[in-house]
Amino acid sequence: MCSTENNPELQPTSSDPALLLELKTRRPPSLVERAGRETWSVDFSPDGAWFAWSMGHGIVWVVAWPLDSEESQNGETDRGDKSFSCGHPVWGLAFGPRPPKSNATACPAKARSEGKNSLLLATGLENGVIKIWNVLTGSAVFDLHGHEGVVRDLVFPQNGTLTLISSSRDKTLRIWDLAHKGKKVQVLYGHKDWISSCCVSSDCSMIASVGRFDRMVCLWSLRSYTFIRNLTGGAHKTVYLLSSCDFSPDGAILATAAFSGSSWWIDLWDPYTAEKLATLADYFEDYGQNQISAIQFSPNGLHLTLVTDDRALRIWELGEKGMVMETKRDRDSNGLCCKYHPQGGVVATGTRDGHVRFWRAPSAVPSLCHLCRSILRHSISTHQIEALPLPKRILEYLTYKNIPERLKSCCSSDEEEWES
Repeated sequence: MCSTENNPELQPTSSDPALLLELKTRRPPSLVERAGRETWSVDFSPDGAWFAWSMGHGIVWVVAWPLDSEESQNGETDRGDKSFSCGHPVWGLAFGPRPPKSNATACPAKARSEGKNSLLLATGLENGVIKIWNVLTGSAVFDLHGHEGVVRDLVFPQNGTLTLISSSRDKTLRIWDLAHKGKKVQVLYGHKDWISSCCVSSDCSMIASVGRFDRMVCLWSLRSYTFIRNLTGGAHKTVYLLSSCDFSPDGAILATAAFSGSSWWIDLWDPYTAEKLATLADYFEDYGQNQISAIQFSPNGLHLTLVTDDRALRIWELGEKGMVMETKRDRDSNGLCCKYHPQGGVVATGTRDGHVRFWRAPSAVPSLCHLCRSILRHSISTHQIEALPLPKRILEYLTYKNIPERLKSCCSSDEEEWES
């Protein structure tokens, strides 16, 4: 546990109507201007009851969600918040699968007082070690050793297993079986330089990873632990860096983010066919003069969230030209990461100064067409879809090949396409 002098405090919202809350870290004077205070990673637990962020200087804070600003302002801060001192800067973190259902997990307050259930939190450190914590008891469980560089990203598949995927600056990904305390490890080789980010498809069949400097977008099989293919990102740029990647909730799209010295862009890929569906910089104006740090799809798959260094947050709706939400231009925001709440509605972003902001995400009701496509694509690949005897327009919709056409024509809705 860390000392209370580093406790975060809730700040009132600013004039930006989209900003719900801001958590600012109270640091001793000796640490205020020191390097290492960045919030490189944030995460919500699978049930949305906990929120964790790396607040810098090797400290991770875990708080019960939702936060209550009135209680905090009245001095009632005993919400079961926990802090973990990792000893080294924390670059990646991820909550483990949802704990077994019980009265304790149904009520976070009871869960915090009963230790019979476990909610794991994995933290990736600068020295290559991964520390596993039990959030409900506040204790360290065990360490994972093997990486020889910064552990940049961590992710648990959505199938509820105790499988942890880690990516590192040592050019490798590792797949750990936490049920055996990480003793069974699969190592994936193929990248030629630092790995910036990794993600897992919703059906838990594929892992995607992007290399910071080698400009590789790699797909791996999570079933056979083998290399599938390398997608060539940003084919029209000569010198660029890849920063982030994410699968859509149905697994049919892989989004990758890249930037060069004067612009950024996002490529949308079909992971089954290796086809590039669209490059977003081709359709947006005046959005590319900054570095892009992170991207994530919304839980319903309607939106893609972007974090750049000139604005805290941008949100794009698939197939629409322009952004559905943009926070105010703020050069001091220095956004590094983002994470949706599992039920949507809220996006958390982390900054270089160790603070966290919570934003109100646009609300949208998915159309019946979108829901049917999402359910279908969750279990059926592009090749299987294309083999179906369906009209061309429906096939394009189901395989997301209609996105470039919609960006050019700015169609108003999916229903209009189907009716036509």
